[in-house]
Amino acid sequence: MTLHRRHFVLGAPLVLGACTARREELALETPRFDPYYTAMYAEVPGEPHPVPAIDLAKVEEQFLRREVAYRGPEYPGTIVVDPTSRFAYLVLEGNRALRYGVGVGKEEGFNLTGVATIGRKAAWPRWTPTQEMIRREPERYGPFAGGLPGGPENPLGPRALYLYRGNRDTLYRLHGTTEPWTIGTQVSSGCIRFLNQDIIDLFNRVPVGATAIVLPSGSPAMA
Repeated sequence: MTLHRRHFVLGAPLVLGACTARREELALETPRFDPYYTAMYAEVPGEPHPVPAIDLAKVEEQFLRREVAYRGPEYPGTIVVDPTSRFAYLVLEGNRALRYGVGVGKEEGFNLTGVATIGRKAAWPRWTPTQEMIRREPERYGPFAGGLPGGPENPLGPRALYLYRGNRDTLYRLHGTTEPWTIGTQVSSGCIRFLNQDIIDLFNRVPVGATAIVLPSGSPAMA
């Protein structure tokens, strides 16, 4: 059968409409993100409280966990936080590192800098705002002066690594977050926040006693 041009023109809206509908179906069927990352940031089973999947549409791709080349001098097992680039690194063998996106202090003076030690680790940690936080924002933090038990509403998330100097708690932590969209920004009161799946990953990889280094602002990029 010959398909005349007049018939094709008359039928074009139906053909194009069908194509458009199919493209919309394919868009729904095709994952928007790499399955590698959707699996990495899926809901975490087996926890006493929910750890939901991360909505990757709310996190810039550069801040998702990945292994990268690393040119710093630190020994494997060291955690290095670069507040300027909003990355934390777990140094690996062979000039490699695991890189995690982080959120940092909203002002430079809020960030701890220098060398510390992971003095304690906690799953579903209790959170108590510091006296400085309460003084600075009494309406926000005052109601929690007595502390908040671990759980899905706790701002430390499912894990926390406590930074010590000597035997003294510096009051700075590496921890999860209830606000994943803040990763890659300056928003915290000085602690370093990770996506919940990332802080669980880091928690499982480093022991108490590991070295953590928080670089000063303006340091050269490490990867």
